[in-house]
Amino acid sequence: MIRIAVIGDIGSGKSYVAKQFGYPVFNADVEVARLYKKNKKCYKKLKRLLPNYIKTFPIKKNELSEAIIKNKNNLKKIVKVVHPEVRKKMKKFIKKNKNKKFIILDIPLLIENKINKKSDILIFVDAKKKAIRKKIKKRTNYNNKIFKNLKKLQLPVEIKKKKADFIIKNNFKHNSIKKNVNNILEKILLNA
Repeated sequence: MIRIAVIGDIGSGKSYVAKQFGYPVFNADVEVARLYKKNKKCYKKLKRLLPNYIKTFPIKKNELSEAIIKNKNNLKKIVKVVHPEVRKKMKKFIKKNKNKKFIILDIPLLIENKINKKSDILIFVDAKKKAIRKKIKKRTNYNNKIFKNLKKLQLPVEIKKKKADFIIKNNFKHNSIKKNVNNILEKILLNA
């Protein structure tokens, strides 16, 4: 099994690019949302750490957002609870798909949290900052303060770019992205 990890800036289109490979995708953001909706153990831990913000189950994103806005250290508390749970889900996903030719990892903090392996093929999604900002501001739960706090968790884009085996320019046009993905898959298969 070949592990392909899609990395890039917040809002660069990593999840969209990951889907274009046509292989099983582990999407950490989807898993986090699922934890907030369905994991009572996660809820109880967060409620204990953030009793002034976490009120009801399922956990509401606006409650988490408020906690982060009020105190940036609350983000660290959330991360300490959520990340181990996401890692467990990732391990299950990898085990379940061990017979697949490829698996795609869409994990925003892959490198930062040292989840990647040396053998992982890193694909950096490169998008123009202006296009990213425009896209992010359209999100329903967009908050600039939270965005800045999340950015602080990430390595600078230039470092991620240097670590990448491949770079996909995301112009947010389906045909060019699909073509780039297919070219990368061909190159990987030639070297496998």
